[in-house]
Amino acid sequence: MSKPIIYITRRIPDEIIEPYRETIDFRMWKKEDQPVPRDILLEEVAQADGLLCMLSDKIDKELLSKASKLKIAANLAVGFDNIDIEAAKQQEIIITNTPDVLTETTADLGFALLMATARRIVEAEKYIQKDQWKNWSPYLLAGTDVHHKTIGIVGMGRIGEAIARRAKGFGMSILYHNRTRKYDSESELGATYVGFDQLLDKADFVVSVVPFTNETNKLFDQSAFSKMKSTAIFINISRGAVVDEDSLLEALKTKQIKAAGLDVFEAEPIRKSHPLLMLDNVVCLPHIGSASEETRTAMLQLCLDNITSVLQGKEPKTAVK
Repeated sequence: MSKPIIYITRRIPDEIIEPYRETIDFRMWKKEDQPVPRDILLEEVAQADGLLCMLSDKIDKELLSKASKLKIAANLAVGFDNIDIEAAKQQEIIITNTPDVLTETTADLGFALLMATARRIVEAEKYIQKDQWKNWSPYLLAGTDVHHKTIGIVGMGRIGEAIARRAKGFGMSILYHNRTRKYDSESELGATYVGFDQLLDKADFVVSVVPFTNETNKLFDQSAFSKMKSTAIFINISRGAVVDEDSLLEALKTKQIKAAGLDVFEAEPIRKSHPLLMLDNVVCLPHIGSASEETRTAMLQLCLDNITSVLQGKEPKTAVK
């Protein structure tokens, strides 16, 4: 009996897939840092029983229509806005994601980005690299305190709660806005539920951790930035499309807000000519929220466990409902 075929859309370490080779025939795009070309993906998915895909892979109706053997697509991400969920349901293809395993790592990155932006860490490093440090002065690259400030978390899911725990350690006041109130977060973390506009008005740091949906598309627009303090710092570790980048750019240029730290963008990857990179009060990262070796390994293992469970007729651990 032939083994089921699993196609993986990026090169991953052999040691991760080795334990599964006895029962699975793996096929893989050979480049780690480049996406599989669309024509090759369409060709490969037609033969595959399972697919391990990345957030940057477009798993749309066209692709799924060619996947006559496909039983599961395991997305290496918490989000799944790259997948046509309804089309998958119509073809009875199970979709899984990777929640939980990346929560703490992504929160680490989010808080690190907040601190780097507030204290102008990247700008200061560039200052030395450009050989501009000639003398010391009291306000040389003076940034913004983080401790005992007010953080506003938009999206109080697992990652939002993890960021709130870190904020609590810095003695910060915690405001949050979410589709539903999280009473446990309020009692455990001392977080206060507020409306979106009130959060924008009161927070020193506004952190976006919302999923991308029709409701959150360009949630942070000109109107939102106009409601923030002129001293506010905006942090986005969710999805680039929740921000109107033109409005953010204008808000930063005109000092409507003080600074921004961004791990995600409307169109990725961005090039060095991107207008946000021209500003000193912006820190930009290449979508590395969950990029620790330990977490990426755990995410891949969860994807493979989900795939093998479905192919064995069992329920996956983290199915997208």
